[in-house]
Amino acid sequence: MLLLVFDVGNTNTVLGVYSAQHLEQHWRVATHREQTADELAMLFLSLFQHSGLSFASIKAVAISSVVPSLMSALSELSCRYFGVEPLVVGPGTRTGMPIKFDNPREVGADRIVNGVAAYHLYGGPVIVVDFGTATTFDVISSHGEYLGGAIAPGIGISTEALFARAAKLPRVELVNPKTVIGKNTVASMQAGIIYGFIGQVDGIVTRMKQELGDEPLVVATGGLAELIAPETQTINEVNPLLTLEGLRLIYERNQHTGS
Repeated sequence: MLLLVFDVGNTNTVLGVYSAQHLEQHWRVATHREQTADELAMLFLSLFQHSGLSFASIKAVAISSVVPSLMSALSELSCRYFGVEPLVVGPGTRTGMPIKFDNPREVGADRIVNGVAAYHLYGGPVIVVDFGTATTFDVISSHGEYLGGAIAPGIGISTEALFARAAKLPRVELVNPKTVIGKNTVASMQAGIIYGFIGQVDGIVTRMKQELGDEPLVVATGGLAELIAPETQTINEVNPLLTLEGLRLIYERNQHTGS
């Protein structure tokens, strides 16, 4: 049986195909909020065919989405093209993780999915830093409880705001600069952006550790994790496919309702 999982973010959608516990294939595509089920199907069909997979081999679908406008299209896609009702992670979904939040319904599905995967893979306490449209910090206790976290503007939207509001500053490639002291405008912007976010991560994680009174493992995920994480002093592991693993785990837990 093949399981198809969708991690739908505001900027990118990551999807993967699992055979039991093995990730057979995965892809990252741009998220377009107005796409229909048929448009999504044609996009995914080309990805499947290129990888030697077929829609007929998919027997289950699990979805985590922070884009409500796409949920109808994704559900229709699952039913029409894969012939299965999708598992959509949300309030009431069996995750196996207690949520110690004022209103558990406010926590984004992707944050809980990341927490489930991180605790399963690394134990607790653990902090997950997800570099997405927003940069999120999520704290899981030594008992596997979701304690809460922090949300900051992501690198992409922050730099877009800089380009839009500062007329003389050009768009620059997001790469690690050779020095913090830039010798030209582009290098100066790269230094400010990259080292600024490195400092943000280290500052927030350090304060979280102080509040916990413990020394948690820190795991980074998301599209820009591999750019930022190696330069930080606080991130221990990088797992760009953490959310997909969490979706697989939650799907399995919902097949054993008596557990």
